[in-house]
Amino acid sequence: MQLKILSGGAAQGLVHALSSQFKAQTGCEIEGTFGAVGAMRDKLLGGAPADMLILTQALIAELARTGHVVAGSATDIGPVLTAVAVRTGDPAPQIGDAGALRNALRAADGVYFPDPKLATAGIHFAKVIEALGLTEELKNRLRVFPNGTTAMRELAAVKGGRPIGCTQITEILATSGATLVGLLPKEFELVTIYTIGICANAREPALAQKFAAMMTSPAAHELRERLGFR
Repeated sequence: MQLKILSGGAAQGLVHALSSQFKAQTGCEIEGTFGAVGAMRDKLLGGAPADMLILTQALIAELARTGHVVAGSATDIGPVLTAVAVRTGDPAPQIGDAGALRNALRAADGVYFPDPKLATAGIHFAKVIEALGLTEELKNRLRVFPNGTTAMRELAAVKGGRPIGCTQITEILATSGATLVGLLPKEFELVTIYTIGICANAREPALAQKFAAMMTSPAAHELRERLGFR
């Protein structure tokens, strides 16, 4: 048996952390595909098989309206904030307000973040860069990747220089070699609620419901918090 999941990268750490326990209880393997939430929606609409989706609350609601997600199956995992990261061992820049964040980005020789068209954090961070008046100044230093997990992995792998990155806090915490600096300043705060939905064409709807219950259970509360869900 196999449970197929299409998920935003923000939930990748949680899915992986619970997959062994789920297999021990059910005998079912989890096959997860993780990426920008817009890309995962497009995969589903393009016909990719899936039992469960983990996307933003708004996207799950949209897919429920169009009949791609079972009505009434949506379950919130929790909110995730967007944050700034550096390589482990690098000094943490000041990012507490707009001026400090602007200076930190100007001082970096590479700015790592997810897809500014399909990824929640990437879309938002591109707007932050624009609001700071840095779009033109940073254009040759922007390092864009399909999702936040890949952006953080590439950030962690950089040799030398002064790289900085921005994505969902869950993706930073799940990446070895990347260290959380802090949340975006209050005026640029982004809180995204991630929600589970059971696919209308699911082959294993009962198993999907069981895994959804495991992920959102009180027993997993401490794990969710440790991985960046609030």
